[in-house]
Amino acid sequence: MKAKQNLWPVLNYESLKNTLDTVQLWTQIVGKIRMANTPFINHSWHVTLYLTSRGLSTGTIPFEQGSFQIDFDFINHELSITLSNGSSALISLQSGSISSFYNHLLSLLNEFDINTNIHPMPSELYHAIPFNEDHQTRVYNAEEMHSYWQALLRIESVMVQFRAGFNGKSSRAQLFWGAFDLSLSVFSGRRAPLFIGSEPHMPVPVMQESYSHEQFGLGFWPGSKSFPEPLFYASCYPTPEDFGKQSVAPAEASYSSEMGEFILRYADVQQSPNPEGMLLDFFRSTYKAAAVTGNWDEDLNCDLTPLEHFARA
Repeated sequence: MKAKQNLWPVLNYESLKNTLDTVQLWTQIVGKIRMANTPFINHSWHVTLYLTSRGLSTGTIPFEQGSFQIDFDFINHELSITLSNGSSALISLQSGSISSFYNHLLSLLNEFDINTNIHPMPSELYHAIPFNEDHQTRVYNAEEMHSYWQALLRIESVMVQFRAGFNGKSSRAQLFWGAFDLSLSVFSGRRAPLFIGSEPHMPVPVMQESYSHEQFGLGFWPGSKSFPEPLFYASCYPTPEDFGKQSVAPAEASYSSEMGEFILRYADVQQSPNPEGMLLDFFRSTYKAAAVTGNWDEDLNCDLTPLEHFARA
């Protein structure tokens, strides 16, 4: 019997980091364009990007003459702008300066009469350089980015499966370009204590609104210099004292007191005989840890088994 092919790519932070640094800054520019043209949605869901079968997308954005959309294509390695009136433009994704990308994109929007002003300082990054002043050559490796995007697709499918078992308010799986993590949040329905915390170049009221209600969040993060490997995380706000003491699956998962969340290395999932099953176990068991210690309503869990026949209709 032929062994099942593992479609989860190997990810190496040291190989990825320069390309991901570049793409994160590109997504910040695109995300801020979406933010500037979209009404505020709770928990800043109006700023995020969404996975597509070719890359990442803003989804439709309203403007005076209709709507437009900006998409990253990690197959052909292009950025596309498409308008509801049929107009379109492309920017090649390649190594170069952030200022060049920023000026080119805003110039194209102006040509389409999409007059957009954004704050040019990157968000949630220490030692940030304004987009229009970042003239250094940034690296873009198309093969590395394609692999990373393929991993995001695999992860999103498991997030959607987890979301299917929850009956309350939830976000969709979405990429927040500030920390550059793919995440999904579910909510207890109760308000939370005022959030006390900050991130560089991020208004405190925005942070407080994002954490205005009790929530459990799970996600995937590419790593950093201080933690140089991709990992999954699961956290809750507020965090009950016993949350980190709960038993979760798989055995490779652990609680990081420093981060205040459960973590699981991407490499452990990728190397598993059943990556999807391992990751789903992590999501479900850490949610249970949050729900039990936070006294969440049991009715928030739902059983969709009686509805499965609709999928075959």
